Amino acid sequence: MAIATFFSRILGLVREQVMAAYFGASGVTDAFLVAYRIPNLLRDLFAEGAFSSAFVPTFVEANQESKDKSRELMWSLFWLLSMITGVISIGIMIFAPELIRIFAPSFINDPEKFEITVNLTRIMAPFLMFVSLAALFMGVLNSLKVFFIPSLAPAFYNIMSVLSMLGLSGILIKYGYHPIYSLGIGAMLGGLMQALVQVPLILKYGYRPMWPKQFWTDKSKKIVRLIGPGLIGFAATQVNLLVTTILATGTIVGATSWLNYSFRLFQLPVGILSVSIGNSNLVHFSEAWKKKDEAGAKASLQQSYYLSFLTVMPALVILYCLSEEIVHVIFERGRFDRASTLMTAEALRMYAIGLPFYGLYKIWVPTFYALDRQKIPVIASVMSIVFNIAFCLLLTPHYGFKILALGTTLSVTLNACFQAWIIRKDLNLSWGFFFSLRIFKVLGATFLSAIVAETILKVEFFSQPFLNKCFYLGVQISAIAALYLILLWVMGERASVNALLSKVTQRFKRK
Repeated sequence: MAIATFFSRILGLVREQVMAAYFGASGVTDAFLVAYRIPNLLRDLFAEGAFSSAFVPTFVEANQESKDKSRELMWSLFWLLSMITGVISIGIMIFAPELIRIFAPSFINDPEKFEITVNLTRIMAPFLMFVSLAALFMGVLNSLKVFFIPSLAPAFYNIMSVLSMLGLSGILIKYGYHPIYSLGIGAMLGGLMQALVQVPLILKYGYRPMWPKQFWTDKSKKIVRLIGPGLIGFAATQVNLLVTTILATGTIVGATSWLNYSFRLFQLPVGILSVSIGNSNLVHFSEAWKKKDEAGAKASLQQSYYLSFLTVMPALVILYCLSEEIVHVIFERGRFDRASTLMTAEALRMYAIGLPFYGLYKIWVPTFYALDRQKIPVIASVMSIVFNIAFCLLLTPHYGFKILALGTTLSVTLNACFQAWIIRKDLNLSWGFFFSLRIFKVLGATFLSAIVAETILKVEFFSQPFLNKCFYLGVQISAIAALYLILLWVMGERASVNALLSKVTQRFKRK
């Protein structure tokens, strides 16, 4: 999963690079990001969010009963999702102007930007349906222990986006349209490809299309019941994102883009490591829990907890200590200038602090769904969102857009810690589960690596030729990663280091 997600995220980074070079951090990129956010918000409910967490344990349970039942469950949800998200997509197209007035009221003062945002919203509306079906297919395949292709599927979204920018921008200009529309077309087609590439595997494993005898089965009802409490958290999340979008668009032109570029860099380790670990934990924890193997379920959870810290902490050091260098090398070209680099790096540092807690959040939420305790993530979500909104409303007018990134970090930290406290009580876990000697070794290695990164590894960077910058940055990142592993080895975590290196080596040998 990590290898496949790595390719997807790298292609996502290429997409952002092309976007930055073509459009920079400008009003039109702000317009695209606001328009994209509307279907993407609903994606959290119908795709990677509440739906996936509710669907996977239920599908595993149905598959243990019989393949026919799991096949019927999948296709009943396929048709239900298609109808629901199709209707919502049409609604987004119809009410696009009203939605933009809500999400970006400051755009009303710029008629051209407002019109572009409305048109982009209508172009990307079907993305919601396509990506929801892609998430359904991914949930099925992951439950069948098929991880590589589903994790690679988002790469096709990125490929379509890049090809659209490169191939359609000139054509759109020729016919009198703004080239930013190429991004919207690419996003819509990319969502479609993300679903289609998984269909051959769905057919291979015997889940050929069918029209179910009954849509509203007991299993379907269970999934809806599990999603139900998630609607509260979903609604709260939308309020949170609405507030942060309004605050970002109301600060300075480019703020929405700076936050997006920095969040994309932050999402690179999150997507490669945290999401992969969280999805894998969901499958294995659910399977053990359904079999009444409580010890096995706890062991799986503890392994995921430790693995999350082990893998994301060096990424935290790299993103925080080398933020300006990373943004400069990746984005600073074309319309993306030095000022945009400094602003993006500042937001990236705020996001990076929350990386370990974001990793834990990706583990805790699916775990509670597997335990049929879905109300806990909802309570945690609402609590952290209320905190984030209050924090950002109070401080953004005084400290600017970077507070929005810090608010996100503090809220996810609060969320993860609250869920950890509840899960400790629910599973009767000792404090040693969370604060073991192995975790303190990881934290010690992280702290020492950060000190070295901020002192010994700092070089005269920005005055160098571009190829030298790439070389220096590669050396710095490699040195931090190597130092981190060496420190863990010296501290006695040799088995973990060997296992990690062995898995990576085997993966690349297979390639």
